[in-house]
Amino acid sequence: MWLLFAFIAVPIIEIALFIQVGGLIGTWPTLGIVILTAVLGTYLMRVQGRMAIGNLQRSFSQLDDPTEPLAHGAMVLISGVLLLTPGFFTDALGFALLVPAIRSGVFHYLRKRVKVQSFSMGARQDFPPREDVIDGEFFEVDPTKRPTHQPSGWTKH
Repeated sequence: MWLLFAFIAVPIIEIALFIQVGGLIGTWPTLGIVILTAVLGTYLMRVQGRMAIGNLQRSFSQLDDPTEPLAHGAMVLISGVLLLTPGFFTDALGFALLVPAIRSGVFHYLRKRVKVQSFSMGARQDFPPREDVIDGEFFEVDPTKRPTHQPSGWTKH
């Protein structure tokens, strides 16, 4: 139901804002602002996206919980989509999601409302050990070639 409301409300808000801003400053400046915010938003999204990927890689390398860096990366991606969508309302939401403090606030709000049942890192072994499996160590030995060994026509030596 919320998604239906968003699909109806957002275009109405955008049309109303286009009419208001276009009436105040004119058509061409309004279109210029829309194009400028798309270009500026794309640049800012790339910068913030690189930072989010760096934080995600750092959390993986330190074996930390990657939930927050993943959420930040997802919000940066959503902000990029909002900034590329023409309109003032979507641009405002997109620019807001590019602010790290706002992303952290959204993440903490959502974290309180979503319950994670389990989280684990590393390999998981849920099956019982089998008795017909022999555990051992091995090392590879290169076979020595005899000096009289002649290569066949099927292989290259």
